Amino acid sequence: MFGYVRPPLSDLPQEESERFRRIYCGLCHTLGREYGAAAQFILNYDFTYLAIFLSAAEDDPCRSGRCIASPLRKREYLPGSKALELAADESVILAYWQLRDGVSDHDWFHGLKYRAASSALERAYRRAAQKRPGFDEVTRRQLRILAGLEEENCTSMDRAADAFAVLLGGAADEVEDPVRRRVLEQLLYHLGRWVYLVDAADDLKKDAENGNYNPVALRYGLTDGVWTPECRREFAATLDHSIHMMTTAFELWDFGVWTPILETTLYTGLFRVGKAVLDGTYRPLLRGEDIRKKRKNGEDSA
Repeated sequence: MFGYVRPPLSDLPQEESERFRRIYCGLCHTLGREYGAAAQFILNYDFTYLAIFLSAAEDDPCRSGRCIASPLRKREYLPGSKALELAADESVILAYWQLRDGVSDHDWFHGLKYRAASSALERAYRRAAQKRPGFDEVTRRQLRILAGLEEENCTSMDRAADAFAVLLGGAADEVEDPVRRRVLEQLLYHLGRWVYLVDAADDLKKDAENGNYNPVALRYGLTDGVWTPECRREFAATLDHSIHMMTTAFELWDFGVWTPILETTLYTGLFRVGKAVLDGTYRPLLRGEDIRKKRKNGEDSA
């Protein structure tokens, strides 16, 4: 995924920040145990939210241990569970195909880093695809659709966003409870749509400079990657509609202990990220940066 779904930790009490950190670390441990150290480098906040959506509503018992990120001090983390294993499997599949997409989108020289990273992840991907063939097929199919839209220079922003939204919605296909599965399909679908559109908006200037396909630029006729006030307002309303659809689905299910984190993210965090992208002030985070800042501030004030 892209890194736009992030926890607004400054708005969360320390208890909830630590809960998020434990599942973040739990996903990292699960990736390492199931797929090796190379897979741990794909860990990000987006994949952590996937683990949260798939997790049970109750707190699981924690373990503590050291890792590469914290070699001296033990940190609590959630041990392996069906939800974490499913999230790890789907994260590997998503990350691998995003890297392969990066290879196809760049010339030989600029695609070297994507080629190297996908090669390092290939063994993990093959194992994950064997475990989750249905999700792998959905991912392949939807990325083929996206590639076709790009090849024809499709001006429909909605068709392009829908292709990625269906891909992410497929992450819920293995959820056993039919009602919960339907809720998560809708929530993840609209999250996928929002992520795709925010990413396209974030890349407007870069794509304009490089001549790359950008359905948002084509939809609004932005040849230089600069918003007009009217287009900006219209696009912001489109982003907000996706968030409203997410929250509508979210309210249909009890997410238990994860409710405060998800509420704050859906009702506050996504709006902030969308505004920052449109304002040109968005800055990608390094892995775990928000968590480290929150922990440091908590320790410094203790």
